[in-house]
Amino acid sequence: MHTPLESRYAGMTYQRCGRSGLRLPAVSLGLWHNFGGVDPFDTARQMVLRAFDLGITHFDLANNYGPPPGSAEATFGRILRDDLAGYRDELIISSKAGYLMWPGPYGEWGSRKYLVASLDQSLRRMGIDYVDIFYSHRPDPDTPLEETMAALDAIVRSGKALYAGISNYSAEQTARAAAILRSLGTPCLIHQPKYSMIVRSVEDGLLDVLDREGIGCIAFSPLAQGLLTDRYVGGIPAGSRASKPHGFLRPEQITAERQQQVQRLGEIAAQRGQRLAQMAVAWVLRDRRMTSAVIGASRVSQVEDAVVALAHRSFTDAELQQIDRILAG
Repeated sequence: MHTPLESRYAGMTYQRCGRSGLRLPAVSLGLWHNFGGVDPFDTARQMVLRAFDLGITHFDLANNYGPPPGSAEATFGRILRDDLAGYRDELIISSKAGYLMWPGPYGEWGSRKYLVASLDQSLRRMGIDYVDIFYSHRPDPDTPLEETMAALDAIVRSGKALYAGISNYSAEQTARAAAILRSLGTPCLIHQPKYSMIVRSVEDGLLDVLDREGIGCIAFSPLAQGLLTDRYVGGIPAGSRASKPHGFLRPEQITAERQQQVQRLGEIAAQRGQRLAQMAVAWVLRDRRMTSAVIGASRVSQVEDAVVALAHRSFTDAELQQIDRILAG
């Protein structure tokens, strides 16, 4: 059984999630990659425990994280049982459902049937009675939004989740979802969009909706799947995310122009006394409307680097303008 550091809360910043009573760590650990059944368990365990020792209390999962699907939740459940069983009340555990999880008409999207069944499976895999946040992982074009939101409301009322969230919803969809949940008496706690220096669509209205509705925002892929690191400046190294088949970062995304942009961004980071990955996390969190950034990691040092980034989150106007000019090409 792991004994967490007594100083674990000293160096972390906790930020209020929208207008709720919940505060999240500015950096959260996502288990999308590198925590599946095909990955070394000891490495996964070391990253989770080190994260908790550094004050990261929020662990972000989904039903299909792996591979194989479901195995990241099983991995986290084992760590929770063997090392952190006595610290459940200090943790924020989130999961999601929306993408393909099992065959047949009830294994994906946003029906009440799927969301409830998926959460029940997630709870069994993790060996817990409830999750703190449960998300609709993506909007369903064929299921009425009222049904999906009513399912989230019912799940919260059942005690299987404490809060409801949404992910990958547009600004318009978010406003509608928030209104439905509010009418049901279960406010939308949080939205999880993709956001980085490279992917900035949330700035086209979504952040304004979240601010107006009092909904927190937690960004995933703040490092753009690893593009905003120094890893791909010289090409695609063996074993990297871009080198793996069927990954979300494809070799054709790593163009000569992108490599040059990354190199120039790295120079700004160096002038700030940061690595590029650290600056990328700080950049996402520069906006007061951002509650947290979900980082991925493949080794402990990457978790540590992300937390160090919190020491220098402010940017000068000149730095922000220079970053924009670089990314504009």
